[in-house]
Amino acid sequence: MIPGHEIVGKVIAKGANVNKFAIGDRVGVPWLGWTCGDCYYCQTDRENLCDKACFTGYQIDGGYAELTVADQRYCFLIDDFYSDINAAPLLCAGLIGYRALKLVDDGQQLGIYGFGAAAHIVTQVAIQQGREVYAFTQAHDTAAQNFARQLGAVWAGASNLLPPKPLDAALIFAPVGALVPMALQATAKGATVVCAGIHMSDIPSMRYSLLWGERVLRSVANLTRADGLAFMSLAPSIPVKTHSIPYPLSQANEALADLRAGRFSGAAVLVPPMG
Repeated sequence: MIPGHEIVGKVIAKGANVNKFAIGDRVGVPWLGWTCGDCYYCQTDRENLCDKACFTGYQIDGGYAELTVADQRYCFLIDDFYSDINAAPLLCAGLIGYRALKLVDDGQQLGIYGFGAAAHIVTQVAIQQGREVYAFTQAHDTAAQNFARQLGAVWAGASNLLPPKPLDAALIFAPVGALVPMALQATAKGATVVCAGIHMSDIPSMRYSLLWGERVLRSVANLTRADGLAFMSLAPSIPVKTHSIPYPLSQANEALADLRAGRFSGAAVLVPPMG
């Protein structure tokens, strides 16, 4: 199995029944790579929850390669506004952030916990929608806090602090279960807190009063093709500008180490050798 998702590439060959793209088109291949179309979730417009879904770089060979094969039905045309490197983070970080943001309705004071690839994209969307963004990071990560302010966040600080205003909604991108009670404590009654990762450490025991007041705690899972089409059209219209740091594909381990250590702001993008 070849890992890697958020693939951007040019169509150089296509199957006999491919009619969505032409040779030479620049396309993006997202995390969701195939769904059955027949299960309860697919039949109720929730293909992101398909029990038989296959994912790029997980069950389907991914992008740590010079060439890949993808199902045209799950790919998106890349707008000319974006270079390959700047388009790549839109295809997962951008899409999951967009889906998470949709789940909080019109909450105006929006908290974002963990300020990395997804957060720096969704912040731009939220601000364009007229929301105030409050960014929460590890206490020592002043670089991420400054990055959030540069993107327009009205406040940035440590995750264990309360924001200057109660939050109407919060998105948790960091896979840290301890952030759940912290986020709930920072919210007003009726707020929604969305856990936006695939994995998260255990959520600690907490007082029911943190959830009471019709607060909602929920997760977000994967994406639908409708999400992808909507977001890939929206992004260049804002325009969302990704902060992408390229690494040669041969330095994938170094990129992952830098990500874990928080040595950059934004998103890392692996670039395969050309030619």
